[in-house]
Amino acid sequence: MNAAKYRGAHALVHSLRALGVSRVFTLSGNHIMPVFDAALDSGIELIHVRHEAAAVHMADAWARLTGEPGIAMVTGGPGHANAVGALYTASMAESPVVLLSGHAPNNQLGMGAFQEMRQAEIAAPLTKASWTTESADAVADDIGRAIDIALAGRPGPVHLSLPSDCLEGEAATARSQASHTARVAPVIDVRPYLEKLRAAKRPLILTGPASLTRRGRERMARLEAASGVPTVGMESPRGIADPSLGAFGEMLARADCVFLLGKRLDFTLKFGKPPAFDAKCALLQADLDADVMAIAEALVEEARKQPPIRSEWLGEVRAAIAYRPAAWDSAKSNEPGRLHPVQALRPLQALLDSHPDSVFISDGGEIGQWAQACLHAPHRVINGVAGSIGAALPFAVAARVAEPKAPIVAVMGDGTFGFHPAEIDTAVRYGLPFVLVVGNDARWNAEYQIQVREYGRDRAKGCELLPARYDQVAAAFGGFGELVTEAGEVLPAARRAQASGLPACLNIMIEGIAAPNIKRS
Repeated sequence: MNAAKYRGAHALVHSLRALGVSRVFTLSGNHIMPVFDAALDSGIELIHVRHEAAAVHMADAWARLTGEPGIAMVTGGPGHANAVGALYTASMAESPVVLLSGHAPNNQLGMGAFQEMRQAEIAAPLTKASWTTESADAVADDIGRAIDIALAGRPGPVHLSLPSDCLEGEAATARSQASHTARVAPVIDVRPYLEKLRAAKRPLILTGPASLTRRGRERMARLEAASGVPTVGMESPRGIADPSLGAFGEMLARADCVFLLGKRLDFTLKFGKPPAFDAKCALLQADLDADVMAIAEALVEEARKQPPIRSEWLGEVRAAIAYRPAAWDSAKSNEPGRLHPVQALRPLQALLDSHPDSVFISDGGEIGQWAQACLHAPHRVINGVAGSIGAALPFAVAARVAEPKAPIVAVMGDGTFGFHPAEIDTAVRYGLPFVLVVGNDARWNAEYQIQVREYGRDRAKGCELLPARYDQVAAAFGGFGELVTEAGEVLPAARRAQASGLPACLNIMIEGIAAPNIKRS
């Protein structure tokens, strides 16, 4: 590319920089090479990954942890196709991700261009908006528009395809200096919601994924304190059976008024039907596409005009959420050389408690649910309502970029490890350490448990895995690895992993136990 000319790729990079973007998670390819060239000396760091889906997962985690838009960039055709699946996790997490995909040149479309694909149409069902840039002059405005859409109202992913002739073509140097969309006051009157909640005996406010970031949880805690109404965030595919919410399902069934603040009345809430909800429970819902954070702030401001509700109900709900069976304190595996999930996970809390900005990441089927029940941290990133596994390792890479000094503990199953193990290479290349914990039960345990429950143990097939040495895989990529088969070695091994200063994998052999369904009776 002739550096003397100001091209579409330069317009893209300069606009990203003007919008405050400092990092792009990317995998190189033919269509986006002009951007790699334009990014040199731009102040934007390109973090080069091993799989396109991993780039999107990293952008997703970055967005959730920082509140900034997460930018992923991949090449066109099959590179774009590889990335699209990861958009579903970001979409269900309401994460402001922008996927930039290279694209066959506009002037060759319909002629059988190299890797020509209807990319915008493929990404559209998983995004708030998806389109293809038409010219080099449109690049700057398009990227500003994409970021604005991702952040506006209910956050979510946006896709923009960048034809190679738009990136290589000469662009006007006078370009749009678009800025992030400012949050505005909600267009709804929040007083009727508060009046109905105050009139109820057992009210609840339920929030969705956008409120489960650290900042979102802090804001919802202010709402609970101001109103006296239990405010509960939900982002798990297990819904009301989410083990991190303890015995919350028992309290939901008793509620007489539930305000859904950015929470969908979907499968996670049993569609609002009995017995999950009382048949007489009043359901209130704010506009799903509204800015939930702005509505929450307005609710806090309005609630503070009166004393908060004083009743035993708030304490009862909080006690139910905190409840964990006493039997867990003495949980042990029935299999020699393997640990009960509680034995494998609870000791890790010591690492997370050692820093005010620690990050807990959870992914996988049954092991992910055990982890969410056992561990907590100021930052939490999980696979979310999507229920799609495989993102934990890319999440951990992005988490270290976002939090350079805090402990990062990422828990996944052995099935999950197989999706993106090569991102350990990415972490090693960029010097991004974290502690990765693999619960190794040598099977796809979530599916195994379904088969046992629905068809019987003798018909549980197709879920077997090898008890592989994932710790050695990490070491082969240049990381740290250790095998753990004794409960007393979990925390010492975790501390050695952290002290290594490397991307580290603890391969913990566990008994394949079904995820907990916590009940007090």
